[in-house]
Amino acid sequence: MYPEDRVLVALVPEPRDFELIKSQGWYRIPQQTAPKGLYAEYLAFYFGRSFGSQKWAIHYFARNAGHELLLRRALFPEEPDHPRADQPYYRVQLGPLQFLPEPIISVRWRRVTFIHTTWDRFCAARELNDLYLEGGVFVDRLYATLRERGLHPEREYEIHEPGPGYVAPLAIPCRKGRVTLQPGQLPQSDSEVQSLADELTRAVALHGGALHLD
Repeated sequence: MYPEDRVLVALVPEPRDFELIKSQGWYRIPQQTAPKGLYAEYLAFYFGRSFGSQKWAIHYFARNAGHELLLRRALFPEEPDHPRADQPYYRVQLGPLQFLPEPIISVRWRRVTFIHTTWDRFCAARELNDLYLEGGVFVDRLYATLRERGLHPEREYEIHEPGPGYVAPLAIPCRKGRVTLQPGQLPQSDSEVQSLADELTRAVALHGGALHLD
């Protein structure tokens, strides 16, 4: 294991999907929606809402042992009439599942399909926001600065509004809405980190303060 090893965090929507991972030792990804990170050294598994007390968290990971492209009917021969039976899927072979004694949680529910990260970030992460690589070192510093001020920013936050959707590098849910860092506002220096932190903190106050979880 090396700090720069790649980790692909992948959604496991239902417990029956995880039972397949445990019993068969592989994870499936539709070719149509496959991420670029299929060559990551490790896969980590983010549990969806159906997992009860384990939902919205990463509890397990495994080494990536290679992948192959197959039709769904080859993966599930007992389901020949499935609507996606003739669609191609990647079958990612897995090494032994490893359990995280301290799960990596999502503080708030958020839509996650895949997250690309590195082994050093994965090992240090306590929550999902700690995994993101996008935005670079100065967005990391802005995120940490806002956390130090008692705020709860979210990284790579999907915005769904009238018109085309987009992903904000950072957003802070508030009592009266949301304060977002726009893609064109990425900080490029330590001084910009501080000025943006001041600007975002003032905006949060105007929106009724940050939305804290109980």
